[in-house]
Amino acid sequence: MQRRSQEDRSRTTRAALEQAGRSLFAERGFAGTSAEQLVAAAGVTRGALHHHYGDKRGLFLAVLEQLEGEITAEVQRALDATDPGDILAGMTAGLACFLEICARPEVLRIALTDAPTVLGWQAWRELEARHGLGLITDQLDRATSAGLIATVPVPVLAQLLLSAIAEASLIVAHAEDPARARLETQQSLLLLIAGLLRQG
Repeated sequence: MQRRSQEDRSRTTRAALEQAGRSLFAERGFAGTSAEQLVAAAGVTRGALHHHYGDKRGLFLAVLEQLEGEITAEVQRALDATDPGDILAGMTAGLACFLEICARPEVLRIALTDAPTVLGWQAWRELEARHGLGLITDQLDRATSAGLIATVPVPVLAQLLLSAIAEASLIVAHAEDPARARLETQQSLLLLIAGLLRQG
């Protein structure tokens, strides 16, 4: 019973820290948020932050993983909402959903602006691959099976498309006019995808 209450307290503490982190990192950015501000907003001690996450960066990684998981789930729901037989429509819906998500202030700040700097470019790309690559691979597998695209090494093509989509997200993140950038990157990516389709 005592162990259960301790687990409950730990879970409550982590939830408070992650909620505070998500709010402050989105509002002030990683560099503009101090450990003192995080623990004050969460209503916990500095020791609790160190115990559960090690430091501010550890908390940022936890918040980022949570956010990336939510993004992947939302894109999957957009894919699931389309006609299973219309694979191109699914790809279009998934892409539109992802680029729309990229324009949200917390995603712009946490996942697209700060994450590449805090994690380093390679680790950020690995994180993006862990969350998004499966969705892209699944869509390409389905398109190949349906004869919509030529038989190609899907894992390689999926990595290349992921790179293009990640670059598109950064274009949206850093654009002076995100709405226009989102439209232009979506059109460009769909043109790339259309180029994979069998003619006739």
